[in-house]
Amino acid sequence: MKHPINVTSEIGELKTVLLKRPGKEVENLTPDFLERLLFDDIPYLPTIQKEHDYFANALRNRGVEVLYLETLVCEALHTPEIREQFVEEMLIASKANINGAFNQLKNYLLEMTNQQLVDKVMSGILKSEIPSNQKTHLYELTEDFYPFYIDPMPNLYFTRDPAASIGNGVTINPMKRTARKRESLFMKYIINHHPRFVGHDIPVWIDRDYNFSIEGGDQLILSKETIAIGISDRSTAQAIEKLAVNLFENNSTIKKVVAIEIPKCRAFMHLDTVFTMVDFNKFTIHPEILGKHGTMRIYILENGSDGAVQITERNNLKEVLMEVLDLEEIVLIPCGGGDQIAASREQWNDGSNTLAIAPGVVVTYDRNFVSNELLRQHGIEVIEIPSSELSRGRGGPRCMSMPIYREDL
Repeated sequence: MKHPINVTSEIGELKTVLLKRPGKEVENLTPDFLERLLFDDIPYLPTIQKEHDYFANALRNRGVEVLYLETLVCEALHTPEIREQFVEEMLIASKANINGAFNQLKNYLLEMTNQQLVDKVMSGILKSEIPSNQKTHLYELTEDFYPFYIDPMPNLYFTRDPAASIGNGVTINPMKRTARKRESLFMKYIINHHPRFVGHDIPVWIDRDYNFSIEGGDQLILSKETIAIGISDRSTAQAIEKLAVNLFENNSTIKKVVAIEIPKCRAFMHLDTVFTMVDFNKFTIHPEILGKHGTMRIYILENGSDGAVQITERNNLKEVLMEVLDLEEIVLIPCGGGDQIAASREQWNDGSNTLAIAPGVVVTYDRNFVSNELLRQHGIEVIEIPSSELSRGRGGPRCMSMPIYREDL
C-alpha cells in the first residue's frame, strides 16, 4: 500500500492536504476574550466559510485531494473505547479535571453522535448548556464571570501549526499558547486510529507531551535533506534541537536543520509569516527579519561523528540557502516590494505566507496586491483567494493548510 504521508519539500506538487473549515468556534469569540483566544477581531462566520470554501475549491481545481480535520477525527472515533478515551483526554487537556465538571461533561459529550461530539469540543461548551440541577460547584453558577466550561478553538482553521509532515512522519506539536495546546490532540487520534493511517509505519518525530514548544508554522521543508525551523515566539531552541536529534537518530532523510532566529512578536509569529519557498530558488521574505546589513543569527545543526549534534553559526540567509540547497543563485522576493508602508501592511495580512502547490505556483490572499504582482514579475503563477475575513485570524494560505502528501522533486 502507498504510504499516506510524504512531504519532502515545500514546493513539490501537492496531492493531499488537511484543512479545517471555520465553524461555530469562530462565532463563540467575544470582545472580552479575544486576547485569551489569540484573535484581534471577530470574523463573520458566513463570509469566512465562503472564503474558506473558495480556498478548498481552488486546491481541488488543481487536482489536490482536500481532507477535513473535523471529518477525519469523527472517522477516527470508531469504537466506544476510542470515543471515551478521546473525551477523557480532551477534558483533562481542557482542565475539566481541575474545575470539577469532569464527569458531567464526559457524560454530556458521550451522549452525542461523533459529529456532534467533535463539533462541540471544537466550538466550546458553555456553562449554560448544563442544567442547573447538575451544577455542584460555585464557579459553575457564576456564568457572568466566565461563560465556558471548555474554551472554543477558533484557531483550528490554521491546520499548519498543531502537526506537520516531515518525510513519511509527523510532528505532533507541543503548542506554546494555552488556547492552542489541545489542538494537536486531534492529530494524535487521527494518526493512531483513522483507517487511512493505521497499519503504516508513521514516525512521530516529536510529540505533544514534550516540555518545550514547537509549532508547524516554523517548520519549512527546504529539500529531502534539509529543514528550516524558526526560533520564534512559538518555537523554542530546546524543541528544535530535540527534533533534530530525533530526525538524525531515526533513519530520517534529513541531514541538516537550519535554525533561523526571527523577532519574537505577534506580527512575526512563525517563520512562515515572514519567509516561504515559492520555487526551486525563489523565496518570499519580509525585509525586516534581515536585520542591519542583512545579517541574521542562523544555526546549522548536523549529526556529528560522535552522535552528538554539531552546531555551526552563520549570519547571511542567502548564503545559507545557497549552501544547503547547492544552488548558485537565490532570489529573495520582498513582501510589499520592500516599501516601508506596503511591506508592513501586507506582512500583517500575510503577504509572505504563500502556499506552494507546485514549483512556481502559489496560493495567496488577494488583498496583498503589491506582493502578488511582484511574485508574477518573478515568473510565479499566483492563485488569489478572497481574504476579508480569513485574514482576521492573522494567518495566510500556508497557515491554513497541512500538506499530507507531495510528489518528490
